[in-house]
Amino acid sequence: MKITLIGTGHVGLVTGACLAEKGHRVICVDNNRPKIAALKAGRIPIYEPGLEEIVRNNCRKKRLFFSTNIKTAVQGAEVIFIAVGTPLGPDGAADLTQVENVARTIAPNLKGYTVIVEKSTAPVATGEKIKAVIKKYAPADASFDLVSNPEFLQEGVAIQTTMHPDRIVLGVESKKAEEVMRKLYRDFNAPVIVTDLKSAELIKHASNAFLALKISYANALSIICELVQADVTQVTKGMGMDQRISPHFLNAGIGYGGYCFPKDLNAFFKISEDIGYDFNLLKEVQKINLGQRDRFIKKIENELWVIKGKRIGLLGLSFKPDTDDIRESPGIDIARRLSERGAILKVYDPKAMGPARAVLPNLPRRGGGKIIFCRNPYEAARQSDCLVITTDWPEFKTLDLPRLKKNMAHPTIIDGRNIFSPTQMKKLGFVYRSIGRV
Repeated sequence: MKITLIGTGHVGLVTGACLAEKGHRVICVDNNRPKIAALKAGRIPIYEPGLEEIVRNNCRKKRLFFSTNIKTAVQGAEVIFIAVGTPLGPDGAADLTQVENVARTIAPNLKGYTVIVEKSTAPVATGEKIKAVIKKYAPADASFDLVSNPEFLQEGVAIQTTMHPDRIVLGVESKKAEEVMRKLYRDFNAPVIVTDLKSAELIKHASNAFLALKISYANALSIICELVQADVTQVTKGMGMDQRISPHFLNAGIGYGGYCFPKDLNAFFKISEDIGYDFNLLKEVQKINLGQRDRFIKKIENELWVIKGKRIGLLGLSFKPDTDDIRESPGIDIARRLSERGAILKVYDPKAMGPARAVLPNLPRRGGGKIIFCRNPYEAARQSDCLVITTDWPEFKTLDLPRLKKNMAHPTIIDGRNIFSPTQMKKLGFVYRSIGRV
């Protein structure tokens, strides 16, 4: 099928590449000329395992193309995906400026029958507004259907979760649109849920809010476990074996980050507020999540007493492993706060050093802190008074601990992701503090 995908962010680029991998002819469009030029040259602007190979393979096979010309890309397309950003506005609601602009740009270029797909995460009833805009500006002979097809990819495993999704949700208003979308996804081995537009739009926000709730619940449990000297990993393991609960997203730590969870949680609260429901549970989820960072900083202070002038190694700047995404990253936030207290920070991340360099030097450092970018974890640990772990990269789990200890000024580790065994760390002579464990 002939597919046009507007927006080459994480969702747009991964979706386009995976649809091309399934044999469709895909044009990815973006108004960011340098980004499109880089993609045409085979340079991928984000780190996502497996993405570079799929993009290059399908460009070589003439199934995947990149363009800045939306008019040409829209004409002749059977399906047009809208996958542009929906960032939070100043009032906490999703800013749909980009979505509206795309709808207005698409409209006058439509010919014949086209299925237009709302892929961007947007508030319920956005589909109706997109439809109204397109009807207003489309030619009289244009025919289209609007479909809501929310994405559920997970950064770090985006190819896997796109090619083999748990479910495919289609919010449709006509049988014809349903048939087109089923044809598009016929080679994807996943259950298809067909529903109305508004239900499909709500499924995305409801899913992300619930996952954030599970993470915050585990983090709240970690506080209880520390107070009574229990082990949160054992508590959540016992819970997760119940099939009604499952172990997924029950890992206690310093909280979630990234672009989607914080944004979608805020947006869902604002949606609920606007329709007359005070969804206070979501406020508590956010409060617990941010509170974990406060408690983590306190653990560091408890060990170092005065942070100003202390050398602190920090491992992990991306919000999760296997991505270079630092948006809403707990590691970046903790680095900022330690820097403000005057720490000499020695930071390292396997993939996020580039994005972090663009942000960390600009952070306010009222206490005169300094940030040093290191080549590996051992350099970050060298002569450090304390080492903190903020992202659970596989590389960190296999560190040579005796070597690490030898490098440090004092063998103190504050582990925000519970990647080591407290018993093992004590035997090796570390002062080791983790989350919800003694």
